[in-house]
Amino acid sequence: MNTLKRTLALVATLAMSATALASCGSSDSSDSEKATTKAATDAATQGDTQADTQADTQEPTQAPAGKANSLDLGDVKLKTGGDKFTVVAWNGDDAPYLLKLWEENGGDASKSNFHNMDCKGGDAAGNLDNLFLAGKDIDIYFAEADWALKFINDDKRAAALEDLGFSEDNFTDTFAYTNEIGRATKGANAGKMVGASWQSCPGGFAYRADLAKQYLDVDTPEQMQEKVADWDKFVAAATQVAEKSSKKVALADSLGGMWQVFAANRTTPWVEDGILEIDDSCKTFADYAKTLWDNGGVTHNAQWTESWIPAGASGSCMGYFASTWGLGGFVREASVNSSGKWKLIQGPDPYFWGGTWMVVNPGTDNAEEAQKFIYTAVVNPETMKSYAKSKPEYVNSISVMDEVVRNKDVNEKVSANFGGQNYFEPLHENAKEINLKGLITPYDASIKSSFLDVVTEDYCKGGKSWDDVKLAFEKKVQKDNPTLD
Repeated sequence: MNTLKRTLALVATLAMSATALASCGSSDSSDSEKATTKAATDAATQGDTQADTQADTQEPTQAPAGKANSLDLGDVKLKTGGDKFTVVAWNGDDAPYLLKLWEENGGDASKSNFHNMDCKGGDAAGNLDNLFLAGKDIDIYFAEADWALKFINDDKRAAALEDLGFSEDNFTDTFAYTNEIGRATKGANAGKMVGASWQSCPGGFAYRADLAKQYLDVDTPEQMQEKVADWDKFVAAATQVAEKSSKKVALADSLGGMWQVFAANRTTPWVEDGILEIDDSCKTFADYAKTLWDNGGVTHNAQWTESWIPAGASGSCMGYFASTWGLGGFVREASVNSSGKWKLIQGPDPYFWGGTWMVVNPGTDNAEEAQKFIYTAVVNPETMKSYAKSKPEYVNSISVMDEVVRNKDVNEKVSANFGGQNYFEPLHENAKEINLKGLITPYDASIKSSFLDVVTEDYCKGGKSWDDVKLAFEKKVQKDNPTLD
């Protein structure tokens, strides 16, 4: 456990196509995630001691290596015999390819029907609401990480996977955090798996190797990883880059990128018993953010704005926090003038960014087809292996990705941008450490976004006190979620 993780133990808070890894998240789903400084040293000693205690008692973050998914399925309990098997998604990045995989492995192509809502991921929840209200044909629909729980917790619009004949044993080789996001937290299905994801979206830190040599005097990814192995080191490295470049180059792409990592490493849920929890990690992030905002270690660009990607293209931004799908997406766009000069490392902490979950409509009339669809994409290691190599995709199977990493089955175009690096390797190491057990709440996306907004506007730009920032954050969350205290 690195130094910051110890300090934050009480407090701290995953489709690549042949040309892009764009399915695990969509740009607009993080539009509001726009925004890390000196460590809270007074808490370090206490944090070290309690972190070590927690490390001894915390549950494993994933299934033990070699524990394969059970391939045995039970009977479906929902309606069968419908005319069309309809899969609904907000774009065509994944569903058509997954339907093809299903067809190639026994699915009836004549029943296959893809409903493309043709919208941004952030608009999909509202569009799904409208489809349900209109009584449209829906057998399976895709839900994005930021708003999936809205549907997963609604037993009128989401069936427990056990109703499709699945058990927990069918998902022992999947990355545990994806199961936690897919598990209902309230309603009739509370505690049960409702959503299943065929992908994992671990993130890393992509950086310009030539600029790292110039400003940090590092020659290899291993040396760079050591430079940013924890947040104290990351801030020191970012400060060095800013000073040596006279603030012309920032190490980090955005506060939003940094916050994505911090937020994925919280050890307490945002809400407990209806009460908002603002733990000390929030202050730690805000202080780091303020330091780098002021000294030029992070750009002032918000994610997904017009200036964000061009900063990398111009060389004024040296690195991006990016998930699997971002490597062939925004990182590749930022590399337009520096292709082949980039590398990927794990970064200060393991994290995930994005992801998509398959959810079954309780009103489906094609339960057998839905079972086969999920089985093919998420349970069967042979079909998942085929998909990982052909799509290609970072699939939601520890053993399959072990093999993919070992055999270096990477996308050649993406790998070329990283100088031929096996970029899946650092992502895979991070994926194995992500732990969200007991941390998922229905409020996570909005609260996470609100905190970043307030820190950016009030703390970094406005120079207000932490107490004022904390109060503003509490008021914003209360306004957005009146039922919370």
